[in-house]
Amino acid sequence: MSKPVKEMIIDEYRRRFENVDGGVILQIRGMDALENNEFRNELRKKSIHITVLKNTLAKKAFAGTDLEALFPALKGPAAIAFGSESPVDVAREIVEWGKKVKELELCAASIDGVYFDGEAGVKALAKFPTRDEAQATVVTLLLTPHRNIVGCAKSPGSKLMGVVKSLEEKLESGETIAKVG
Repeated sequence: MSKPVKEMIIDEYRRRFENVDGGVILQIRGMDALENNEFRNELRKKSIHITVLKNTLAKKAFAGTDLEALFPALKGPAAIAFGSESPVDVAREIVEWGKKVKELELCAASIDGVYFDGEAGVKALAKFPTRDEAQATVVTLLLTPHRNIVGCAKSPGSKLMGVVKSLEEKLESGETIAKVG
């Protein structure tokens, strides 16, 4: 491959992965064409893309970016799955497809420059909360003490209202109420 062609490929990788903060490295050898097309089309519907990489050129393009963490996994025929809202979503989808397609080999993953090695690493990343899920958890944790305070403040009032309601029912039914001393 000539040097100008290599430079064009590196530039294309830089453009394509410019704002990508993580992804999953996988090998798709051994998949038949129909299975491969179904795999890619279903992922594309979820805004996840697969790009087969030329490893040495990808390393040059990824240098200085969050994807640089994936260098150890760029050996042999490699492809990267990326896109969607979060690398966690990508990992979840790829792990699900790994259960269906035996030829799919999960090699590594990264998010924000943190490297996850091998199939176990990809599965570990898939268990992480997405950014939205993490924000929802934080909001819930922040609101819980306030809910408890409101509950405590309302509790005596609701108990008092229960007593008043009980007294009202007894009076309406004609019962007498004894003084409590």
